[in-house]
Amino acid sequence: MGADEYLMYTNEEREFRAYVRKFCEKEIVPHEDKIQKENQYPRDILLKIGQVGLMSVHHPKEIGVGKYAGRGLVYETIVAEEVSAVCAGLDMARMASATLYGKPISRFGTDKQKEKYLKPVIRGEKIGALGITEPNVGSDVAGMETHAEPKNEGYVLNGHKKYITNGSQADFLCVFAVTDSSVHAKQGMSAFIVEKTMPGFSVVKDLDLMGMNGARVSELKFDDIFIPKENILGNIGEGFTICMDELDSERVAIAAEALGYARPALERAVERAATRVQFDQPIRYFEGVNFKIADMATDFEAARLLTLHSARLYDKGKTISKEAAMAKIFATKMAVSVCDHAIQILGGSGYEKENKVERYYRDAKLMEIGGGTSEILRYLVQREIFKENKKNK
Repeated sequence: MGADEYLMYTNEEREFRAYVRKFCEKEIVPHEDKIQKENQYPRDILLKIGQVGLMSVHHPKEIGVGKYAGRGLVYETIVAEEVSAVCAGLDMARMASATLYGKPISRFGTDKQKEKYLKPVIRGEKIGALGITEPNVGSDVAGMETHAEPKNEGYVLNGHKKYITNGSQADFLCVFAVTDSSVHAKQGMSAFIVEKTMPGFSVVKDLDLMGMNGARVSELKFDDIFIPKENILGNIGEGFTICMDELDSERVAIAAEALGYARPALERAVERAATRVQFDQPIRYFEGVNFKIADMATDFEAARLLTLHSARLYDKGKTISKEAAMAKIFATKMAVSVCDHAIQILGGSGYEKENKVERYYRDAKLMEIGGGTSEILRYLVQREIFKENKKNK
């Protein structure tokens, strides 16, 4: 840890980072190679992650596990960075369960829903997934085609979801659907809690991805699934609000994951530059290398600051749509760039799977797409800037 981190994080936050790092070294590192080769994480690792409280930090104390429960988004960013630095696909699964699925239930669910559908997920006993994206619907959430019709004190759900992290592994899913097509989806969308055992739920397939080995990203079908009224999340018509509420914290956590991909790549590049000798001197003395290192380190620190700033604002109850988007845009771009430069600095060995840098690169690329593409987030940022400008006049 650099001296600057002693100013950025509190003593308790640094203690927590050490706790997470120790857990990762003991419980995840021994399985890292197997997860990469078999493209599947052992389910009991998520159970262990839940049992030690690493799914609880972003949830209220009464829901969570351990002394770090209820600490907030800053603590979630620490978990995301440290787990991602070891196994990106595993943290993608953890976050999809605890945050993407968990936060909507935590913030909008009834006490009974939290007891049945959230607490087991936070403990790692069950797995959750968030169902938003569809084959024809990505950034334009309002164009959602999945729909639900009222019937017999409940709703019948029909639709098709794609790119759903944990989709084939999930016990429970928070699924968004249009319930009133006569109005704009912002007013006509609702959220439902779906159990995988409900008749009509099926997994079309798990998708073969460029990176994120270990994670399961799936295509799902919902055919005449009856959803009882007690499984409606929030109120009918509140789906868009629930969806947007979750995205800000998700984007900050993704920015933190990007730090996790970039950090080991940067460390390996620095080590290589200091020890690799060419033309009778370490390659760190060549500007083509050391200027890259300078830019990589500068961008990494800037990404950390943007991420931490957004998380602290969120923990103080502030709206962070602009800040979260900025953090995700910059941090994900930084991670791709840092990993790219690290491969170049390592040369041929950087292209070998044994050195892991090529894996960080493949993992990092996804996050310029998932959770809101960089293009749509830039649109969001400029929109918020001009809103602020108008208010200040």
